[in-house]
Amino acid sequence: MLLVLLKRLGQTVFVLFGISVMVFLVFLATPGTDPTSRIAGKNASPQTIERVRHEYGFDRPLPVQYATMMKKLFITQDLASYANRGELVVPELAKAAPITLSLAAGAAVIWVSVSICMGTVAAAFRNTWIDRTLMMIGLVGLSIPVFWLGQVANLITQARFHDTWLFSWVPGPGYIPFSESPLGWFRALVIPWCTLAVLFIGLYARILRADLVSVMDEDFMRTARAKGLSPLRVLLVHGLRTSMISFISMFGMDFAQLIGGGALLTEVVFGLGGVGRLTYQAMGALDLPLIMASVMYSAVFVVLANALVDVIYLVLDPRVRDGR
Repeated sequence: MLLVLLKRLGQTVFVLFGISVMVFLVFLATPGTDPTSRIAGKNASPQTIERVRHEYGFDRPLPVQYATMMKKLFITQDLASYANRGELVVPELAKAAPITLSLAAGAAVIWVSVSICMGTVAAAFRNTWIDRTLMMIGLVGLSIPVFWLGQVANLITQARFHDTWLFSWVPGPGYIPFSESPLGWFRALVIPWCTLAVLFIGLYARILRADLVSVMDEDFMRTARAKGLSPLRVLLVHGLRTSMISFISMFGMDFAQLIGGGALLTEVVFGLGGVGRLTYQAMGALDLPLIMASVMYSAVFVVLANALVDVIYLVLDPRVRDGR
């Protein structure tokens, strides 16, 4: 087990190193991305441009520039933005991360709970009107663009019915820290949670339903029924556990991607200054330090989620533990 963990740690470090090098080189290789002119300002003299290039180390070899940036990002944490001089990128990312984490975690609780219920009920009543209705509802939710649904939610809760008893409790767009007001935090995020969750409920419910139906005729399911266990217990205890493997694999990647900034559209629609919105602004300004910090932040979550999914596989499926 220790050898496996060390191997996974080595793979994680290698992947993160490769991602950081790729982002660094692509940024510098893209035409028009030289940050010297943006830092120096418009109509800067050649002397000013040369001074800025030397001050920021752009006249040094690429390996030296890369090592300097990694040192400032991970060790000293004093890496400053190229677009907003003097603004440190690590504190900016640390300020945005709780917003994105709160948004993704709340939405995940909703979509996992609802999709498991929908998929299980649809599989239990497969090929009936209940099954078809639930899958149709999931397909509709999957087809709705999240930015359109968010705008409709804002129109209903912030404009049309905001003065009624139904939505008078909903605050204006923006984020309220949990430490400032737990109730305000919940009120500010409950509509974004539901909006983001709709995008995933249909997909997860359909996949879980398909996996449950496929295992119902397996030998271990027939054996459980032959022992006299109730159909509900066979479905929930034996079938659901095996069918959750694909579900968990998808969830690990999707959740990590959302934490890494994948909820950009939801953040923009509801005025949440999370990682996605911060990364989008950095891309628009071609701000390499902020782009590098946000990409590494996202990559860490994706790699760790992938490793965690592998561990959960070992718990859920004995065939993985046995090497089959």
